[in-house]
Amino acid sequence: MLHTKQIIRSRTFVKKMDNSLVTRSRKKCWFVFFFLFVSWYLLLYGIDWSSLHGVVTTSRYEANSIESFHPTSIPPPPPPHHENVNVSFNSNSSSINNDDATNNDTQSKEDDSSSIENDNVVVPDLAELEKELEPLLRKNEPQEEKKVEKIEEKKVEKNETKDDNKGRKSCEGRYIYVAEIPSKFNEDMLKQCKLLNKWEDMCQYLVNMGLGPDLGNPQRAFSNKGWFTTNQFSLEVLFHNRMKQYDCLTNDTSIASAVFVPYYSGFDVARYLWDDFNTSMRDAGAIEVAKFLKKKPEWRTMWGRDHFMIAGRITWDFRRGIEEDAAWGNKLMLLPETQNMTILTIESSPWNRNDFAIPYPTYFHPSSDSDVLQWQNRMRRLRRRVLFSFAGAPRPQLEESIRSEIMEQCLATRRKCKLLECTDLHNKCNKPVHVMKLFQNSIFCLQPSGDSFTRRSTFDSILAGCIPVFFTPGSMYVQYIWHLPKDYTKYSVLIPEDDVRKKKVSIENVLSKIPRSQVAAMREEVIKLIPNVVYADPRSRLETVEDAFDLAVKGVLERVDVMRKEMRQGKNDSMVFNEEYSWKYYTFGTLEKHEWDHFFLRTSKEKY
Repeated sequence: MLHTKQIIRSRTFVKKMDNSLVTRSRKKCWFVFFFLFVSWYLLLYGIDWSSLHGVVTTSRYEANSIESFHPTSIPPPPPPHHENVNVSFNSNSSSINNDDATNNDTQSKEDDSSSIENDNVVVPDLAELEKELEPLLRKNEPQEEKKVEKIEEKKVEKNETKDDNKGRKSCEGRYIYVAEIPSKFNEDMLKQCKLLNKWEDMCQYLVNMGLGPDLGNPQRAFSNKGWFTTNQFSLEVLFHNRMKQYDCLTNDTSIASAVFVPYYSGFDVARYLWDDFNTSMRDAGAIEVAKFLKKKPEWRTMWGRDHFMIAGRITWDFRRGIEEDAAWGNKLMLLPETQNMTILTIESSPWNRNDFAIPYPTYFHPSSDSDVLQWQNRMRRLRRRVLFSFAGAPRPQLEESIRSEIMEQCLATRRKCKLLECTDLHNKCNKPVHVMKLFQNSIFCLQPSGDSFTRRSTFDSILAGCIPVFFTPGSMYVQYIWHLPKDYTKYSVLIPEDDVRKKKVSIENVLSKIPRSQVAAMREEVIKLIPNVVYADPRSRLETVEDAFDLAVKGVLERVDVMRKEMRQGKNDSMVFNEEYSWKYYTFGTLEKHEWDHFFLRTSKEKY
């Protein structure tokens, strides 16, 4: 019995010993496993193997990204085809570099070397000027590139507040009611487009919602999209189509801040400007529209002072002051009803108070903010080989025109001036590519008056980043007061036309003496103005950039708001002042004497 107990005890002891050994073994195994795991981890991630000579490591994430990035070998684009433009341009000097920044720098070096070989192409001091200006201009590029990068962020932010923008609070003071007028005053005219202009078929310019045919990118003078063959007199259709997508339209006249009248007055009068149509025929449409508006209940809210319309031609086509069939134009702007309205036109009268100038349509109609910013950056990078240029024709029938003197001065200094004459049978001024290439290649662009004060060419030059040179403030400074800075010296040069006419001044000397730092600052200011003078594609919507349409609407709303407050206070200051000084009142807010008074003296009111 005792022996049996001893055996049981010994077996129990042995069993305990076995369990203890197993437990210890397990603990050692776990310890070894843990040690090996830590060692493996440290070997794999704790040591920078790439620092050892001959050892290259690539994680699987890096491998995937490398495999997914196989740049395709794209052959360089062929050199642009240059037409034989009859403006004494060498192919090297007229070549405009329109590739990206890298290609631009490469081609610029090639152009520099070619300019040394041919002295007739690039004037040495102009090349030196461009080299000195380049760093001053390029310092603005990083900021613009950051703007492009932030576009998407701004779009996201705008989308987040889109519902709020649609609310009544965000549109307060901005609501516009579009007057319902008979279609014969707008849409029906387009159906008879062949009758809109005696000298040109306007039908081709009415496609793409008034933008005209797609221009493409001939000779790489433009960007790949957004360029159209837009007619300078198509603003009414273009503006109306932009208004259709305005974000604060309303059908409730009681909350409308302004009333837009979609009357195509320019197309209407253009049908009867020639072929000896009598005054009754020319005035009929304008008179009927005025009577129609006067009968509407919304007219009585401010007696038409909150109404505005587009007149897509110069103001003188609508200011016939005498009842003679031989006199020019109709009397739209002289009617009692329209005297109360705000009329937007491509050239206003310095001596009348009811019309305001907004930019001529250009060829560029961006569809996004990035389209604008990229074009601005591209204009900054251009190497400009010519000091100044002029595109136009003389006006021998106009005694006071200085165009002949300007063309003579340009021809006399051919090494620094390029002339694009618009008189031959193949008139290259009618082809946007020739005009834009000339302006892109020029530092300054001469903009003298023609048949009237203003020119579409002025806006083409701004679009090309070329500093405009004016010879009277009536060509720009007292015209587009909602779209341009008041300090005209920031973006342009003024040379009095009398000094040119009397041969008292050399245009070359004036422009050559402008300090290079000032030239760089002026060009940058011109490039910044590009959004202000272009009309966006009506089929799209710019997110953060304000274009010419936006600024025009803002100007109208501010003007109407002032008149509304005056009416509530029993005042009438904005409508009662000497019209002869309208240019001074609207530009400077005063009727006091001004240094420009001599520019606007009228010996005969029948002239304008």
